[in-house]
Amino acid sequence: MSISEKTLADLGWAEVQKGLGERCRTEPGKARALCRPFLESAAEVKAALTLVAEARRLREEPLLLPLTGVAELRPSLERAEKGALLEPRELVAVTHALFSFERVREALDQRAQALPALAAVGRRVPLLEALATRLDRSFEASGELSDRASPELREVRDRTRGLHRSIKARLEGLLRDEKFTTNLREGYFSVRNDRYVLPVLAQFRAEVPGIVHNASQSGQTLFVEPQELIGLGNDLAIAQSLVLEQERRVLQELSEAVGRVAGSIAEGVEACAALDEAEGAAKLALDLEAQAPELEAADGPLVLEGLRHPLLVARGHEVVANDVRLSGQSRAMVVSGPNAGGKTVTLTAVGLCALMLRAGLPVTASAGSQVPLFRSVHSVVGDAQDLEKGLSTFSAHVARLKEIAEAATGDSLVLIDEIAADTDPREGAAIAIAVLEDLLERGALVLVTTHLEELKALAHLDLRFVNARVGFDARRMAPTYRLQLGVSGTSSAIDIAARTELAEKICARARELAKNSGGPLAKAVAAAEQERRRLAEEADRAQADASAAHTTRESLDHERREFEARRIADEQRFREALEAELQFAQRQVRELLDRLKTQASQADLAAAERELAARVAGQDRALRAMREKRAEAEGPRGPADLRVGGRVHHRGLGQDVEILDLESDDAVVAAGALRTRAKLTQLGPARGAAPRSAFPKADKRPERLERAEAAAPRAAVTTGPTCDVRGLRAEDALRDVEHFLDRALRDGEDSAVVLHGHGTGALKTSIRSYLASSPYIQSFRPGEGHEGGDGVTVVRLRA
Repeated sequence: MSISEKTLADLGWAEVQKGLGERCRTEPGKARALCRPFLESAAEVKAALTLVAEARRLREEPLLLPLTGVAELRPSLERAEKGALLEPRELVAVTHALFSFERVREALDQRAQALPALAAVGRRVPLLEALATRLDRSFEASGELSDRASPELREVRDRTRGLHRSIKARLEGLLRDEKFTTNLREGYFSVRNDRYVLPVLAQFRAEVPGIVHNASQSGQTLFVEPQELIGLGNDLAIAQSLVLEQERRVLQELSEAVGRVAGSIAEGVEACAALDEAEGAAKLALDLEAQAPELEAADGPLVLEGLRHPLLVARGHEVVANDVRLSGQSRAMVVSGPNAGGKTVTLTAVGLCALMLRAGLPVTASAGSQVPLFRSVHSVVGDAQDLEKGLSTFSAHVARLKEIAEAATGDSLVLIDEIAADTDPREGAAIAIAVLEDLLERGALVLVTTHLEELKALAHLDLRFVNARVGFDARRMAPTYRLQLGVSGTSSAIDIAARTELAEKICARARELAKNSGGPLAKAVAAAEQERRRLAEEADRAQADASAAHTTRESLDHERREFEARRIADEQRFREALEAELQFAQRQVRELLDRLKTQASQADLAAAERELAARVAGQDRALRAMREKRAEAEGPRGPADLRVGGRVHHRGLGQDVEILDLESDDAVVAAGALRTRAKLTQLGPARGAAPRSAFPKADKRPERLERAEAAAPRAAVTTGPTCDVRGLRAEDALRDVEHFLDRALRDGEDSAVVLHGHGTGALKTSIRSYLASSPYIQSFRPGEGHEGGDGVTVVRLRA
């Protein structure tokens, strides 16, 4: 790889590395990310992209590898390997790393089939359980050596603690002696030079025999170790020296144990750093919405679909996505258009994507993009003026072009911003064309930005060149940042000057002068730009018309929904009125029947029968009138199928019927077995589908029962105690799980089950995040199918 520091600075590569490092969780991972190298071969690039893709899938589970206990141990390991004594904090850091090694290996071994690349890195992590247990037993949570570190250490510490208690008891006895306390400044004792002393008034020094270990600044108070405590003080000093000796011996033993496997631990730290870096790269890819492109040879096509500048996306800016394509004979892209329109952004975005791919990172373009593996990237971006060397802007620019022309090869990407711009336009264009032709002869892929007309014309004369422009919205007087391929653009300098509030008088005079300046190409480009603006205005008007039509359609849809709601309400009221009429008719019939039961004469029965018939006829007329009124209120629903055999809706009967015969104003219709004559005005479009004959089907109830029984969820089969937290809030659930694990550990259980269910997944995520950091847990995993699946978490408790 050949990439200069100047190119890396021009493209902002350090900011990509910084973004990657910020997303790592360990110091070794961050250090590795900040110096992530460019990979030499396509195989290495593919392997790195695979690692990032697997880490991305792991985050989507969601799961983060338990790497937080891994620190930068390599300096301590080097010292331990040489026999040096490690401090307790260094040994504690080693302890945390060893336990993290175990959890990382277990997590990746469980997913070896789904994540083979990550699992392969995880197999570099050593399993040193015995050493981890020995170190863990030797230190307290505060980081101090524990009495459990060795029997000898416990013995001498017990001796020391006993001497402390004896001396304090003797001192407290002296302080309770009222006669003795008159010799003291205050009633307390303290420690000076690791000896217990009393604050004795200087004038009473003779009254308190002993050794003076210190004095106050004024000399009025002497700190005296009483004579009767000197022997105990000496014994305490001896005991404390023995404690220090035993602590040093234990630390030496532990340091030697670490030193014997320092190489393995260092390899584990390096592997964890690689895993952390892969997770950081996955997080960066997710944040940038980056995708892995298809790798191409250096002379292959460059196709970036939906390209966005990585740094702008990382900063949270709204970025316009653009397509960049150089394929076939096209090997150079000439980007033109207004200042501040995004030309340089396009250039640096392409360069950064080339660097990111070489570093094994996904690029900020859509899936399916194609990017060659360039072995060198050269850039000229910004003002290259060098006052110390006496170089003007143009001289420094040409010097940089010379360096690139000498270094470019067939696998180079060259990015030049505003080529040969700071000199006479005619001579500058000649130099630019000559440089570009030379670079293409060397086989390089080139992207340049320019305002020079002669460079815009190259695409019409040489198939190796292709034009592109960044757009300018004349109506808003602002760039669109949209890259258009195949066309050249104008600089729109006067429009931009007007936008920056240059005096209108000056802008008007500039437009007048510009009309009569420039060659044929400039005039053709201006005419094309004017035509483009006209078409853009027509497109805007068409879009406004389409928007108005859409608004009208939405209004009509709203009115239709309101009409349908009113129709349903009217139908509901009709049904309620009809039901009331029927209930009234039923009451009348019951009254008549009751009267018939009490009347015996034939005449009375005949009169009752006539009355019943009259009431039925009256109800029938009322029902027909109500239906006709409802039909009139509903209005026509479209043309009825008025033909023999057609189906229509009879508003009087309130149901669909079939037409048997048609006359001028009447029709004979059939409703099932009933035939009747109806006015054509009573007929409307059918409301339902035509009835179809159906034959009895075989009874499939046994088959349906078997299918239902097969699909029914089976009860989860779990081993060990179970904690059911379904339906609880996350805070309450975590408290119950902690108490449950505490009881299970006290009861000597090897494993346990937490039943949290599926739900939205929030409770499951909270519980598993807690389990990942719980001191009770050796490992955990989702349940198998027979255990309850992902709705349970099976945990393995520490011994």
